[in-house]
Amino acid sequence: MSTGESSTGASAPAPPAKVLVPTNTVLTPEGQQVRARIDPTLTVADVVKQLVLNLKLDEPPANFALRSDMDELVTNDNMRKMIRSKANLKLVKSPKREARDIAHKLSERDDKNLKFSLFSLQKHIKEEDFAHEFISAGGVTFLVETIYATHGNTLAYALTAMQHLMELDYGWDTLDEHFIHKVVQILSSPQSLINVCRPATAILKKFVEADPANAQSPSTSSPVVVQPGSVTRYGFTIVFEQMRRQRGLLETVISRLGSADTAMALHSMMLINSLLAHAKEDRWEEFVAELEKLNIRKSVIRLMASHTIEDLSSCILDFQANIIRITHRKKVTMVEPHAEPAHAAALKFIWLSSKLEEERDEDGQILKWRKLGFDTEDVSMGFHDVGVLGLECLRNFAQSNSDFPKLVSEQLSRPSERRCPIARASNEVVELLSEHWAIFAPGYSTSTTFQPLFLDFVRVHALATQFFIRMWTESGAATGSNASRDDFTRIVALVRSQIKVALRSENVRPWSEVERDFLDCEYRAVRDRQMKELELEDDLLSKVPVRNLKKKLYKESFEFVRQQRIQCLLQGAWFMNAVPFGVSSKELSRRPARPWRFMRMDNGLRYLHYVDSAVKFPVRAGLEDLPERIDIAAISEVATGTCAAPAHLDGHGGSSSDASPLSFSLLSAHAGSLADQIAPDASRWADWTDGLNMVRPDAGHVASQETAGFVDALTDIGLKIQLLNLSGEMVEIPSGLSAGPPPRDQDFFFADFA
Repeated sequence: MSTGESSTGASAPAPPAKVLVPTNTVLTPEGQQVRARIDPTLTVADVVKQLVLNLKLDEPPANFALRSDMDELVTNDNMRKMIRSKANLKLVKSPKREARDIAHKLSERDDKNLKFSLFSLQKHIKEEDFAHEFISAGGVTFLVETIYATHGNTLAYALTAMQHLMELDYGWDTLDEHFIHKVVQILSSPQSLINVCRPATAILKKFVEADPANAQSPSTSSPVVVQPGSVTRYGFTIVFEQMRRQRGLLETVISRLGSADTAMALHSMMLINSLLAHAKEDRWEEFVAELEKLNIRKSVIRLMASHTIEDLSSCILDFQANIIRITHRKKVTMVEPHAEPAHAAALKFIWLSSKLEEERDEDGQILKWRKLGFDTEDVSMGFHDVGVLGLECLRNFAQSNSDFPKLVSEQLSRPSERRCPIARASNEVVELLSEHWAIFAPGYSTSTTFQPLFLDFVRVHALATQFFIRMWTESGAATGSNASRDDFTRIVALVRSQIKVALRSENVRPWSEVERDFLDCEYRAVRDRQMKELELEDDLLSKVPVRNLKKKLYKESFEFVRQQRIQCLLQGAWFMNAVPFGVSSKELSRRPARPWRFMRMDNGLRYLHYVDSAVKFPVRAGLEDLPERIDIAAISEVATGTCAAPAHLDGHGGSSSDASPLSFSLLSAHAGSLADQIAPDASRWADWTDGLNMVRPDAGHVASQETAGFVDALTDIGLKIQLLNLSGEMVEIPSGLSAGPPPRDQDFFFADFA
């Protein structure tokens, strides 16, 4: 390598066999610019050593490093690229020396240098050598003290530095509950600046996800033991305790979903998703109840209509998946009025809203809940199939419908066999809506579009239940001579048909059209359409036992597809390194230097290991050939259709300036894109985009129609196979089965049948 001032004088021509080494401009510590021809075969350490010798600097070469003019550290991996592109370089302090200096400046708390030191810290803390030295020099303690003592932009720099530090899987295990409470206080204040709240929100999210359970391998069920120095020692419970100490935090976070700053809305949405995904059993109901009280669903519905970036789309779909978990859990949670005061209060509200009075029947038994349409006075059994979800829906129906007492008294004025059982109708609508939105399991959602009507479940339920009662009247069921059970089954079929029509394309239809479909349609039109539908499908599929079988098969099918996707990640695959869509044509033709990347996930499902290469080569099993890695917990978004192939590698039949439909980017909420790839085919694209979504700690949705279609297809095939024998023998399947009440004690035995 040679250095010297740039010259325009003539020189002797180079020998033909000698390769011309590009010339880079290097800024010295004294502020001078020198021209240097750097041999790309040397290591960075050798280059720095020669620069120090040629510039006759007094300090040892170990005290120096090279950075680009964009402050990117020059390493052995990227040096050739920078030399070829003739990047402007700077000879600066080494990361270790810079880390010691910044830690010392933070300890001095000199306001004059503090802001500049924090600004440098937030940029360099991601570098491994810098981070090691900063942590060993006690820098974390000094940074925490700075966060306690500063405000405004200085606090924003300090929090951003802490946020970047917490991307490491070591070094911040000393942060205690007092620090978490300080972050909660910062977030709770409506006066906090946006650039302060963004990193504070990300820090709190990281604490939630640093759960000891996340450190456990999925293949073992042994008790989790937190190792000394492990940062996975926090989790939902610790964070939630600090949230309870500071009133108004959730309300403030939810209000920021409507922020004009899209990044702030994104961080707030991600924090809510993490809290929902990691909520512990003993705090789950309390936390969810508080979110519902603050109308979180309405805030997200408004966000659906106003979002502007792809990141928010993914977060909204994650939220939908979390709400499916909540809805399913409520549906399988039994109503226990004697054990749960909230259940008793809801039942009391429903009864008082009906304006009825208890009576006794001909046998002297209390006649109360049967008046509302239950089969028995045991309301726990009445809500057996729909659980707390059914209770909440019936309560909302009684509260939102001012004619509820009139509806009840109108049915009671008719003979018992001709009444519409309102409570049973409400529960059946819950089942039909659960079937429509595939609330079969607490797993992942297969919806790839926004579902604002699903988020408004109880409101749609009230409309559909009102429609059920109206169809009962208009169909003649209330005055006919047939048994009410047959009438009920017939109306259920009508309501199922209308739900499909009214809730179609819900991501684009306004609420007014949904209301019109339920409130203004005539019985005859609904019946004619339903009869045509019956000609195209088997009535057998509407039977309750068959619907229950379909739910079971759906769970199995989804888990099968999920495991298949994860196996693809564990096996690994080659991808093309791409360029984010929208960069300049100059950058597009220049990047990346190595066109191919092989990626493979580790068995613990925590890291995505990879290697970049100029050519594809046989990759051995394991991770030895994959030196680099991406923390899956750092991936906030698996965005699709985001990047293009470099011009010289474009093989997709079009201009490389167009985003490839097989492209995807792994985005971080604050560090931009972690990876930009193009899959070799549509199947590999679906495997990886959905597989990565399925293993992310706070995710729960799929991105491709292919995955959703596989789940549905496997469910339908399995159902048809199960029904072949029954339908072939024309065996009559009943519409419902009564299991009877459960034993009241343990004094029973199972009979043996020969």
